[in-house]
Amino acid sequence: MQTPNKVYDVIIIGGGPIGIACGLEAEKKDLSYLILEKGCLVNSLYHYPTNMTFFSTSEKLELDNIPFISTNPKPKKAEALEYYRRITTSNNLNINLFEKVEKVDSEGEEHIITTPIGSYSAKNVVVATGFYDIPNYLGIPGEDLPKVAHYYDDPHYYAASNTIIVGASNSAVDAALEIYRKGGEVTMIVRKEEIGRRVKYWVRPDIINRIEEGSIKAYFNAYLKEIRKKEVIITTSEGDKTLENDFVLLLTGYRPNFEFLKNMGIELSEDGRKIPQYDEKTMETNVKGIYLAGVICGGVETHKWFIENSRVHATMIMEDLAKKKES
Repeated sequence: MQTPNKVYDVIIIGGGPIGIACGLEAEKKDLSYLILEKGCLVNSLYHYPTNMTFFSTSEKLELDNIPFISTNPKPKKAEALEYYRRITTSNNLNINLFEKVEKVDSEGEEHIITTPIGSYSAKNVVVATGFYDIPNYLGIPGEDLPKVAHYYDDPHYYAASNTIIVGASNSAVDAALEIYRKGGEVTMIVRKEEIGRRVKYWVRPDIINRIEEGSIKAYFNAYLKEIRKKEVIITTSEGDKTLENDFVLLLTGYRPNFEFLKNMGIELSEDGRKIPQYDEKTMETNVKGIYLAGVICGGVETHKWFIENSRVHATMIMEDLAKKKES
């Protein structure tokens, strides 16, 4: 809860796995902290597809050497929710849920963090907000129709229907296979000439075989041009085609909130990758006292940072803050 006139050593924006890791490290360094999360605990993970299986094995998702026990080598979403929930509650982490940070203003040596509930003061801020909240929109006619979604949850909704899936990454492939196996008719629209090479290695052969046998239709080197109420127009190497259709899943990826970073004064690279400026040893940005942790460090290259290779950011940041406090 908010404490009047309290100045925290650090406020952590984002209550996902990396934000939780930052909270654990702050406690170990005896730093006063508060985690602010706009949704539920590990909000992005909560909104992943119901049947999702992680690419990583459970030990690579562990925080602070706390064992993650799962029934399979690669855990499912429900197991991850349980794991991160138990860590948060067992350690009594100081976290406010359903409190979105609207802006961060720097005033001298302090930062003012504003939410709909009020404002907080902190000497330092860690941004660990991930990237799952803003879809990559196509900007085509009909993208705002009710039959269109940028997120996929459960295959039952699409059973006995005709679903177009745009994309060829893990999320698109998982959705295509699950919907097909629940009795839905699936057509994939893939911008490149093949299914993405980053697709989970045990899933990629499955989708390729289903396409080759004709169970799942696929148009490669193709683009979605227009969405209509009961059909779509796609552009292929052979010209435009009209396909009858009930639902469209635009699983074309997501991006961090770059405007939020820029409004704090964080500089982004101008080469199209929009990589934020930060010190690779401390994770501090060009704005003194503001740090980055997790996937947000990669700009639009959201495939470069995961829980397993960015959880170390928490240790790096809190060690730097502890040194600052001592000096």
